[in-house]
Amino acid sequence: MYYNNGIVVKPRALVYHWDMWSHDEIRNKFLEYFERRGHLRLPSASLVPEYDPTLLLTNSGMAPLKPYFLGQKNPPGSRLTNVQKCIRTNDIESVGDIHHLTFFEMMGNWSIGSPRFAGGEADQPGVLFMKEGVGPYFKVEACEFAYGLLKEFGLDFGKIYFGVFAGDTEMPGVPADEETKKAWLSLGVTIDRIVDLPGKDSFWFSGPVGPCGPNTDVLYDLGADVGCRRPDCNPTHDCGRYLEIWNAGVFMTYDRQADGSLKELPFKSVDAGAGLERFAMVLQGGKSAYDTDLFGPLITQISLLAQIHTDNTNERSVRIVADHVRAATFLASDGLAPSNVEAGYVMRRLIRRAIAHGHLLGIEGYFVSELSETVVDNFQEAYPNLAQTHSVIHEVLENEEKKFGGVLKKGISELDRYMQKSSGKKIDGEFAFKLYDSLGFPVDLTIDLAKAKGFDVDVPAFEANLAQQKERSRDARANTAYDPEKTKTAHTAAHLLNAALKKVLGTGVHQMGQKISEKSFRHDFNFGRKLTEEEVKKVEETVNGIISKNLPVECLETSFEEAGSSGAEALFSEKYRSVDKVTLYRIGPEKESGQYFSQELCGGPHATTTGQLKRFRITKEEAVSSGVRRIKGEVEG
Repeated sequence: MYYNNGIVVKPRALVYHWDMWSHDEIRNKFLEYFERRGHLRLPSASLVPEYDPTLLLTNSGMAPLKPYFLGQKNPPGSRLTNVQKCIRTNDIESVGDIHHLTFFEMMGNWSIGSPRFAGGEADQPGVLFMKEGVGPYFKVEACEFAYGLLKEFGLDFGKIYFGVFAGDTEMPGVPADEETKKAWLSLGVTIDRIVDLPGKDSFWFSGPVGPCGPNTDVLYDLGADVGCRRPDCNPTHDCGRYLEIWNAGVFMTYDRQADGSLKELPFKSVDAGAGLERFAMVLQGGKSAYDTDLFGPLITQISLLAQIHTDNTNERSVRIVADHVRAATFLASDGLAPSNVEAGYVMRRLIRRAIAHGHLLGIEGYFVSELSETVVDNFQEAYPNLAQTHSVIHEVLENEEKKFGGVLKKGISELDRYMQKSSGKKIDGEFAFKLYDSLGFPVDLTIDLAKAKGFDVDVPAFEANLAQQKERSRDARANTAYDPEKTKTAHTAAHLLNAALKKVLGTGVHQMGQKISEKSFRHDFNFGRKLTEEEVKKVEETVNGIISKNLPVECLETSFEEAGSSGAEALFSEKYRSVDKVTLYRIGPEKESGQYFSQELCGGPHATTTGQLKRFRITKEEAVSSGVRRIKGEVEG
């Protein structure tokens, strides 16, 4: 029995077979399996991409490795493996079903067939390109590796199907993948277990342009009581019964061009990814990703807070709270703070949506920060950074809860008043936009709260109002002229400060705003707490260290895509994407590392060398709003 405010609460019945394979065991098994087969284990990259302005957040295992696949950077080995933290919100409305999540872990194995693997060393000194006798692999080996690990996990092959690319009339130059089909057959897979799939299900694109190729999937039959329940249901149905647990290999063969045509790559690679949550689901005997030890402790805690006595009461809201709190906890551990722009906005949306669904469950008070402690406890073995940053996580999440408390109360009050006066069951899109624009009340919260009382929201009308506001904002930004020639040293100092903050506080720190005058400036950035005196001193020393090196400040015109692939940062990425050419300022490179200290898209003006700045001084560090800090600085020169 558990006690909540003096009330005896019966925990939800937990029938999941967590003793079969814990989530920590699944991770370790996957990584050790591929290490034994010559793969170099890599740590998970941050959820906040370090040098990829084309992504707000890391959304796949392959995302941090793109430079390797494109031949832009030397990888540390030809065979790589890791478990990568990922965030995707494109299916946020589906969160709460059996497998859709915003935060998930992708277990990956890769073969990079770059011709650079001819010996020598990678970018990291002392790390050889590949272990002796171990080189890249392609379709046959990828299938062998996947089949072998499925056997070691003890999965029932009577429930497994293997999808292969069957060709597609929209891609007449790409043949059906007979090689992969033969590979599966040679391993003992019977022909009735191989599923021919069209391009939309078995040909993977990394984006509008870039590496792509056919892929092969491992599909698991969850049983006749799942999905459409039709007697003729089969693995080609998209009803949920046949769950993809492993993309056992994207066989990167082509490079999609801007006109949509496919050009053969100079070298072929393999990108394979298995969802940890889905593996846990089938290995632990659950009917959903939430029926696993990845979520069990968190869902139990939510049930206690909400005083839920049975399994199916408000199941969707419980799952949404669990998913969003988990995602927000990991984002905070990587240094992100809620804000109104870009990645910070994604985080704010997740936290506020969790709070709203907690409200629907009847949970009172600040609970997101409390639940984050359960996430830390459950995942700290795999991610020690959670324990190291738990106090920061708690502070960041609680600050957002406090800030949103008044917004939620006022928004609910206005929404209730509107629904009481309404003659129908439709929320006007303009009213939903008013809540969003004046209160910062997210439209998905309006949708969820309205749905709970039988109302629909006119989403197209809301989106039309939002599009008009964005257009006005875009025009205003485009018409804003940057500061006079006299501000060039302060402008350059601001770039140095931005880069120094990342080095001292972490790569999740990003510029949130700036105001520059002749000799001074203020710089706003996302961070969840006050900087220590030591951190302020370290930032100041880092900037002055670069000034003393008298590094060149280079200005060049390039495309937004090329700037992004080089690692440049852009505050208003939406604005830059809309123009043919952008101005990129690079400071460096430093002799010690050969790397640029700073790369930013900017309108200038700037000094031509860092030595022109002479000396930089931080005059003040203060809070602007929840999760946003401000540094005021002065520069001599």
